[in-house]
Amino acid sequence: MRFEEGRVDPDALRVVRKLEQSGYQAYIVGGAVRDLLVGRRAKDFDIATNARPEDVKRVFRSNCRIIGRRFRLAHVFFGWGARQFEVATFRRKPIGVDEEGDDLLIRSDNAFGDAHEDAERRDFTINALFYDHDRGEILDWVGGLVDIERRVVRTIGDPDVRFREDPVRILRAIKFAARLDFGIDPDGYDAIVAHRDELGRSARPRLFEEILRLLRGGAARRSIYLAWDTGVLAVILPELSAYLDDGDLDGGAARRVFRALAEIDRMTAERGGPLDDLVLLAVLLREPIREWSEGAKTREEWRVAVDEKIAEIGERMAITRRTAEGLSRIYAADARLRAGRSGGFLATPLGPLARDLAVVGLVADGAPAERIEKLRTLVIPSPSEHRMEAVDHGPRRGGARDGGARDAGPRERTRF
Repeated sequence: MRFEEGRVDPDALRVVRKLEQSGYQAYIVGGAVRDLLVGRRAKDFDIATNARPEDVKRVFRSNCRIIGRRFRLAHVFFGWGARQFEVATFRRKPIGVDEEGDDLLIRSDNAFGDAHEDAERRDFTINALFYDHDRGEILDWVGGLVDIERRVVRTIGDPDVRFREDPVRILRAIKFAARLDFGIDPDGYDAIVAHRDELGRSARPRLFEEILRLLRGGAARRSIYLAWDTGVLAVILPELSAYLDDGDLDGGAARRVFRALAEIDRMTAERGGPLDDLVLLAVLLREPIREWSEGAKTREEWRVAVDEKIAEIGERMAITRRTAEGLSRIYAADARLRAGRSGGFLATPLGPLARDLAVVGLVADGAPAERIEKLRTLVIPSPSEHRMEAVDHGPRRGGARDGGARDAGPRERTRF
């Protein structure tokens, strides 16, 4: 089958064709193919090839850079870096991995191979499809087409092995199931429950990034519900998990959490893109933070309690100091805004974030519609200049990827 020209990125096709003209195999792979098949708009078009990273660099010269250590790949870019495409060399299963051993964690992933070997080493069948646009063919070595038709997320190979190799795949399974409205294969679901504690072995910055991805894609409510239902939330954010365990899903505290997540999804769809990461994180931690600080008698006691809890959670989630400071400020601004005191902070870049958080909070609390609408339509002055990034993920490394498509492209992050 051949996708309509307008649905496939023309620059991605340029990359594929130039590699083929240079004597290499090249295909569009992963999430773009999956999304096109299910009728979604594909955002990121990744490319797989038998060209080594150095070969890709020679083909594209100044329009290419090589990145990553654990997973070396090339970035080909257009328009002075405004648009870029990941070009990864076909991989195979890393040498020396013993599937019967106790430690399956992959620490190096630069064993090159053929196209079918690359497909078989990917995480989920729905992410392992190769698309040849000129020939109008989808190459499927792992049953991904059947699983897309069945609407199921299934690991390639034994899920117990795959989740132990890279526990972050557990969060990716939840993310894809939530975003695509797919089920999780029963064996995979059982493996998630059995190996959820393995997430503690993953690099904290990777976990933090995947947690944010659960919230960005328009399916935050289902993502967090699945994470809670499988016990994964108890590992990555025990404060929120315990809060939900003690709540009533049809009312009270737990209902507020899921109302807030549903509002995030509504706002994401309305805006055609995710809310600022700082708002997403503030919403996720809102109820535990509120519970922790509710006994404060003065504004200073409240601020100390909030900062203590942010620091405690931040240590485990690898939240940077800058992001922690941003959370503290946005919680204070949110409290003032919902109390009807806007103040000068609305004229700073923090203003729109505080308004978003306040709107979500009012919806979660079941406030009257007219009050919510008044806040939604509140005019925000233009932010001042001299801005610093609110959410700081540190340097991105290509090695943190698992061969799937990037879930969100570059987004402008609000600064304060």
